[in-house]
Amino acid sequence: MNEDLSSPQMSLNNYYSPGDYLITGVIPVKTAKYPEYAFLSDPAHDSLMIWEMNYQHVLAILFAIKEISENPKLLPNITLGYNIYENCFSVRITCEATAHLLSTGHWMVPNFKCGRQEKLLAVIQGGDFETFFLMATMLDVYKVPQLSYGFVNHILSDKTPFPSSYWMSPKATLQYKGILKLLQYFGWTWVGLIAPDNDGGELFVRTLNSTFIRSDICVAFTYGIPQVFSLDINVLKQTLLSCLTHLTQRKANVMICYGDSDSMLLLPYGLNEIERINNASIGKVWISTALWGFTSSTFFTYWNIKFFHGSLAFSIQTNKRSKSQDLFLTQDEYSLDSVRSETFDCAHSNHRWSRKTWKRCRERGKLEGLPPAWLGKGMSAESDNVYRAVYVVAHAFHALITSISSRMKTAEEGRLDLLNIEPWQLHPFLRSVRFNSNTMDEVHFDEDGELVADYDIVNLVTFPNQSAVRVKVGNLQTQTPSGLELTIHEEAIVWPNWFNQTKPRSACTESCQPGYSKVVPEGQPICCYHCTPCMKGTISTHTDADHCHECSPYQYSNNERDQCIPKTTVFVSYEEPLGITFVVFALLFCLITGSVFGIFVKHQNTPIVKANNRNLTYILLISLLLSFSSPFLFIGQPQNVTCLLRRIAFSIIFSVAISALLAKTITVVLAFMATKPGNKVSKWVGKNVGNVIVFFCSTIQFGICIIWMVISPPFLELDFDSQVGQIILQCSEGSFTMFYCVVGYMVLLGAISFIVAFLTRKLPSGFNEAKFVTFTMLIICSFGVSFVPIYQNTKGKYIAVAKLITILAFSAGLLGCNFLPKCYIIVLRPDLNTKEHLMMKRKV
Repeated sequence: MNEDLSSPQMSLNNYYSPGDYLITGVIPVKTAKYPEYAFLSDPAHDSLMIWEMNYQHVLAILFAIKEISENPKLLPNITLGYNIYENCFSVRITCEATAHLLSTGHWMVPNFKCGRQEKLLAVIQGGDFETFFLMATMLDVYKVPQLSYGFVNHILSDKTPFPSSYWMSPKATLQYKGILKLLQYFGWTWVGLIAPDNDGGELFVRTLNSTFIRSDICVAFTYGIPQVFSLDINVLKQTLLSCLTHLTQRKANVMICYGDSDSMLLLPYGLNEIERINNASIGKVWISTALWGFTSSTFFTYWNIKFFHGSLAFSIQTNKRSKSQDLFLTQDEYSLDSVRSETFDCAHSNHRWSRKTWKRCRERGKLEGLPPAWLGKGMSAESDNVYRAVYVVAHAFHALITSISSRMKTAEEGRLDLLNIEPWQLHPFLRSVRFNSNTMDEVHFDEDGELVADYDIVNLVTFPNQSAVRVKVGNLQTQTPSGLELTIHEEAIVWPNWFNQTKPRSACTESCQPGYSKVVPEGQPICCYHCTPCMKGTISTHTDADHCHECSPYQYSNNERDQCIPKTTVFVSYEEPLGITFVVFALLFCLITGSVFGIFVKHQNTPIVKANNRNLTYILLISLLLSFSSPFLFIGQPQNVTCLLRRIAFSIIFSVAISALLAKTITVVLAFMATKPGNKVSKWVGKNVGNVIVFFCSTIQFGICIIWMVISPPFLELDFDSQVGQIILQCSEGSFTMFYCVVGYMVLLGAISFIVAFLTRKLPSGFNEAKFVTFTMLIICSFGVSFVPIYQNTKGKYIAVAKLITILAFSAGLLGCNFLPKCYIIVLRPDLNTKEHLMMKRKV
């Protein structure tokens, strides 16, 4: 490059204080806009200085080194100096400063030793992602420790690309998870993301987008803030107008900001402009990350902070007050200009790229003469990080010196080694450094070289006089066994005025109340949903339920579908009127059957009793007595045993009764046929034909029941669905095939009995009961035909009621049709109960 080609004039300072070893800082003290080099003509000789911002970062280094120098236990007999470069957020100047600190001699040529070399320990760096990347690439070649305190996204936290780098802030992913927990705590699902328009901001937006999607939180919009040093007034106006449409959305009331105090400088300026253009205030809840946290002195000095009243911010958890802050707040007040003019009186001007012409500014003023009000504002999270970074280097250096001294045999030999310490020797001690500082109880790094710390959640409360206080309203613990734990004291939070001191709501749609669930229309974000009522048997107990939950089988949903109510157990009990009614009827019929049985036993030697086969009559009466007693198996809470007995009683008793009717009919037919001369049937008359028929037919039914009980017996079944709010205790049929076999066999017996009785209905009535059996079977069939549709359309406990009615009706039909006429003759017309009368009847 031409020797006469010079760079533009710039007020750039290189603050310097000699010492045995130097801690170097590359810090953006000012924000400046410089023209780009086109290499077509001489560079312009003007530059635009916009804001003076970060002198507090320089002062944090000065105070830390002053405290270390006054501490007799830390680095005794070693003097720490500093060499601080101002880079103005410029990559070009950062590159020059890095080359400058790596060079010796008159010429700025890295990796060339000439003359006395500065004893460099470590570099403390601030700035954006590009600044970090540039310096890390250069410093890592020499293994010089680099401690970054500025806005550096931890995409490079993997120690493989830059093992010489350390971060004075915790993992960014922890803060992302903390933001997620904060949104979930307050139920905010529709938010905006605001970040610098650079690689770090893009990574932040991309990471949070993917994190939020997995947690059903939606990003309403994203906005990239232009870089200050690339500021163009036309571009700024365009971006502000585009941002206006997003920030005026009423539904997105929460804005998440990511950046440091420098990269976010244009945000309050933009809000002022938007308010002026829109002629209305923009009421939002701002959530900021730890590197900004509304702590910049420029933020308080230049902009109206009313926009951020009630905002929430993450802040690295520190002690309540550090010694450096005490020093800041006990000094006489000076203006910012006096700090520049009296403390650092020098300028960097007309330097050539090929020569080292950075003018070193030696400390003139005393630290005790610094402005307290300005410094009080300036003690930001970044200032604390700078302060801690100096102490980290000092403690690691102290550990290195102690290690070297313990290995040296003589003091002179140890002193000689101490004069030859290289920066790379500091790395093992930086990785294992652990100490208590004025700002944190314990300072140490994790395996990725990142600070291990918890976060405070602070609430910014502003006042009309452009002052503010930061109130701690919660914390985020990052080192608990269960992972991240968020604690919020909601009653201590002061919300923005436009929300009337109520918790703000930030959602795309109104919340779904209990009893409803969310349904996302096709093509819409998951946060923009409709509310649909829960179906019968399902509920939702909280707002914005993703889906309705089914009640357990023992519960049912109320009308509002927000509560499960226990179901009542239902069965025909002895206490209810229906059960009492059946008990009364069963006992009454049992009494009638017993009376009929007693009448027949008392008059067993009368002709009418003898003529109708007393044994079959007794069998039929006993089966009817058992049949009238079987309803007691259907009343009361059913059990597996009672379910089994119900089916056996129903099957066996009715089979015996119908078999007895069939036997009586066949006996009449045989008796009539035996009266004809020469008929061979006469030899069967008088024998126990009827008993054999009853036994044979009943045995077949009994065998079918045994097979049924072995294959799949009836059991107790809980019916949860037939009736709303009821659990019906009922007996399952077990095997429906065997059930239909049992019923089918009884139908077969009844059909045979009906056919035989019907064919013999015109025989002389003195010798048979065909007419009565025929009539009885007609009654039973009519009951059976009417029972089937009733049974099919009956639910709940009324199925058992239908069965009870059927049993009583069948039994009453058998009793009334077969025995009432005979009882009438025996009791009321004994004159007809004679052999002559029966014989006369036969001759008619």
